[in-house]
Amino acid sequence: MNITTKFLNHIYFARRQKAIAQYAHHAEAIQRRVLAHLVQRARHTEWGREHGFDDIRTYADFVRNVPVNTYEDLKGYIQRMREGEENVLWKGKIRWFAKSSGTTNDKSKFIPVSKEGLKRIHYLGGTDCVSAYLAVNPESRLFSDVSGKSLILGGSHTPNLNTPKSLVGDLSAILIENVPRAVNLTRIPEKSVALLSDFEEKRDRIARIAMQQDVRNLSGVPSWMLSVLHRVLELSGKETLDEVWPNLEVFFHGGVAFTPYREQYRRIIRSPRMHYMETYNASEGFFGIQTDLADPALMLMVDYDIFYEFIPMEQFGRPDAKAVPLWEVEPGVNYAMLISTSCGLWRYLIGDTVRFTQKNPYKFVITGRTKHFINAFGEELIVDNAEKGLEQACIATGAQVKEYTAAPIFMDANAKCRHQWVIEFVQRPASVDEFAAILDRSLQAINSDYEAKRYKDITLQPLEIIEAREGLFDDWLRAKGKLGGQHKIPRLSNSREYIDELIRLNA
Repeated sequence: MNITTKFLNHIYFARRQKAIAQYAHHAEAIQRRVLAHLVQRARHTEWGREHGFDDIRTYADFVRNVPVNTYEDLKGYIQRMREGEENVLWKGKIRWFAKSSGTTNDKSKFIPVSKEGLKRIHYLGGTDCVSAYLAVNPESRLFSDVSGKSLILGGSHTPNLNTPKSLVGDLSAILIENVPRAVNLTRIPEKSVALLSDFEEKRDRIARIAMQQDVRNLSGVPSWMLSVLHRVLELSGKETLDEVWPNLEVFFHGGVAFTPYREQYRRIIRSPRMHYMETYNASEGFFGIQTDLADPALMLMVDYDIFYEFIPMEQFGRPDAKAVPLWEVEPGVNYAMLISTSCGLWRYLIGDTVRFTQKNPYKFVITGRTKHFINAFGEELIVDNAEKGLEQACIATGAQVKEYTAAPIFMDANAKCRHQWVIEFVQRPASVDEFAAILDRSLQAINSDYEAKRYKDITLQPLEIIEAREGLFDDWLRAKGKLGGQHKIPRLSNSREYIDELIRLNA
């Protein structure tokens, strides 16, 4: 272990590693303290007065006084905060608002980001990522000398309404704008480039800067990072990134599932020393970190300024649906996640679904979105199913998928119903029909409801794949002004809105 890494690992990160170790035995007590802290800090806000925070002593009190909320429920409060009002959902004035790109809906969401949230949620999560990585890879050379750099991708921001010193934009841009000075010593590119709004210009400038540096770790959304990395290879004339950055050792990734991109990264980064560590960092908060490189499950970060609750998906949408606190969840159950945070989100339904794989410490996998699924015929197909099915089809055929989306065909000219997929391949299979058949069989093996609806083709016919031309999904995002940053493709939808737009653009 080099001296610098030894110092950072044992001195700077030791306190966090010790705190995280407490998750295994004291998660309930930690979460109860988090709830008490949030309620205490917000008791004199407008929200706190309206919901009797002075009278809340227990979790049961909190549930009784505060309803479950969607963005629409909080939008009026948030709009007033954007206009400069203080002490609305959280103490003081909030100057930063993350423009949510969790979906590609035209309607944007503006998530408040407080000073406490930056420090006690988002930046703490970044620190813990490095801490967790060094814990599992003590021979890391991330900090072996001052020449090592971190390539961190972000979006862009703009002034917020007419409110002085207030910004709205991608969460990543807000983080870069406010990042501690010490981090800027190792981060590239410089702020002026990192915050450019034109992704294609930014990609080119980042690539030209980065290829001249000793990059040792990457951080960003897999799809957009891959685009930058390909540009680095184009400009450098190299075949692999190992030739450009021989000390590259880890990619901290999040935002979208990594499965469709894994083989593409392996093709351009061949070093056996390369590691991939997943994070769950959303506009609403930093929730999970992969702490075991051999286990894809993420550890829930329970001592941040986030109090968690979960609604079983089998109850979701029902008037009598009951949320449970962390200490009452069960492994193997699919849950919709609720959060209360120091950014002023209260019992907020973020739209993501998770399934716990263990307790003590609590580890989970992201299974999809409460709205990103297909359940047109009772098949209850979620993104987790889709990712696993695609992985099996790719293994069997040697194909590689770049992007995809799927939606139902409710009834065609022959009164037949099926799922329709638009897939852009990096490496196309020898037979798209064979790929479709394997994907269909894999989904049946993974999802019993889908299998039942496919029985003898009575309800659902075999799925259909439309092969996308190269660059289709990027062109679609570009047309919506959403190319780059943290914008994502909606993987599954009960509606044909997205897929019909893509099919028309594919013609």
